[in-house]
Amino acid sequence: MRQLSRRAALALGAGTAAVTLVGWRGGAWATPQAAGADIAKFTGGAVPEKGKITIELPEIAENGNTVPLSISVDAPMTDADYVSDVLVVAEGNPNPGVGTFHFTPMSGKAEASTRIRLATTQNIVVVAKTSSGKFYTAQKLVKVTIGGCGG
Repeated sequence: MRQLSRRAALALGAGTAAVTLVGWRGGAWATPQAAGADIAKFTGGAVPEKGKITIELPEIAENGNTVPLSISVDAPMTDADYVSDVLVVAEGNPNPGVGTFHFTPMSGKAEASTRIRLATTQNIVVVAKTSSGKFYTAQKLVKVTIGGCGG
């Protein structure tokens, strides 16, 4: 029986990794339908109204690894009526759910800022849920360039 050389073992490992990555990349991207399913699960099937949400994202992201995102919802934050949850969905990431923010009346404002990772040019959809059961939505397209060369 012939022994496997170090060079052959490394080549085999690199080949396996390449096939795995190519296979994963080829079919694992989310679709707008998958993002819609996440939104439907969040809303319980209710159709959100457009408006009341402001999304601050760059129109062009030169580095998809750290895209700044700020969200604010124009809604009262009283004990009787407040924004309780905000869902952020990216239609073109491997997993469409980017994050969920939770608020209480003590939050004062329904605002959040973070950095997100985007795999490709895609729509970012934000859905806000109020304590009274209403849902609001907004979306914004972000063009993610690869190495500053457009993509």
